[in-house]
Amino acid sequence: MTPIRHNHSDSDAVLDAVRDCVLAVGVRRTTLTDVARRAGVSRMTLYRRWPDVRSLVGDLMTREWVAVATGAMPERRPGTTTRALMVEGLVAGVRTFRAHPLFQKIVDVDPELLLPYVLDRRGASQMALLALLADAVREGHADGSVRAGHVERQARSLLLIVQSFTLSLRTMTDEDDADLGSDAFLAELRSILERTLTP
Repeated sequence: MTPIRHNHSDSDAVLDAVRDCVLAVGVRRTTLTDVARRAGVSRMTLYRRWPDVRSLVGDLMTREWVAVATGAMPERRPGTTTRALMVEGLVAGVRTFRAHPLFQKIVDVDPELLLPYVLDRRGASQMALLALLADAVREGHADGSVRAGHVERQARSLLLIVQSFTLSLRTMTDEDDADLGSDAFLAELRSILERTLTP
């Protein structure tokens, strides 16, 4: 599977600064002045690229979420099918995503920030994840480990599945019951993905 490469530039320092601000006080209480101060740049420098904090946070989420997804994908191993790698990577991605400090902070303090990407439109990070998934589906078709089908539809369906587990899992778990805890649901996710992808 082809990794998505990040272009490290001056914007990384700004995105690091907004991440620190959001982790400290949440999105609503973060200001461009705070970000500029942490990043060591002027407010005008920020305004030239980002009109407001939400656009900055959008770019930050794209960077962080794509890094989680690409980091969760296991290295290809001899004798391992694309389907096995996809299932392993998607389950690991959900686990890692849910534990990500930025995701936890947004869900706890500013959950409305995620609603447009759940209800109304695809964001940049979702588009990047779909490209990654589509590449993997094509490879699975080529090695015969993923059932034949419309590549884009399969990729979108996979994202819908893992997105629901990522965003809503805590509404369904009961950590006092091993059969209903997070690990049990992630095992169930593994089974769902296997059944979805197997020819």
